[in-house]
Amino acid sequence: QAHLVESGGGLVQPGGSLRLSCAASGSSVSVYAMGWYRQAPGKEREMVALITAGGETSYAEFVKGRFTIVRDNVKNTVYLEMNSLKPEDTAVYYCNMKFIAWGKGTLVTVSS
Repeated sequence: QAHLVESGGGLVQPGGSLRLSCAASGSSVSVYAMGWYRQAPGKEREMVALITAGGETSYAEFVKGRFTIVRDNVKNTVYLEMNSLKPEDTAVYYCNMKFIAWGKGTLVTVSS
C-alpha cells in the first residue's frame, strides 16, 4: 500500500524560495503519474504540477516559470521547487500518486 509524506513547508517572505519533498513508500514514483496540488483556506483543491511516468511535466498557469516538479527514482521522492513565491501561493500543498494515494499535506505560508 502506497504511503506519501510531504515535507519542506514553512514560512517564507514574498519573492523567496522553498523546496517541497514527497517521499513515497510501498509504491514506486517512477511507475505512476505524480502530482502536487494545493488548497488555500476557503478554496477548492487545485492542481499545481504533474509529472507522468514518462517524465512529461505540466503546470498550472499561475505557477508556470516559477515552480518545477522533479522526480528522483533512486530516492523514490518527488520534489516541488518553488521560486518567486507570492502571498497567493499560501496553501496546504499535497502530493498525489495518481489513482493510488494522497499525502497529508504541508503548509506553505508566504508573508512578510
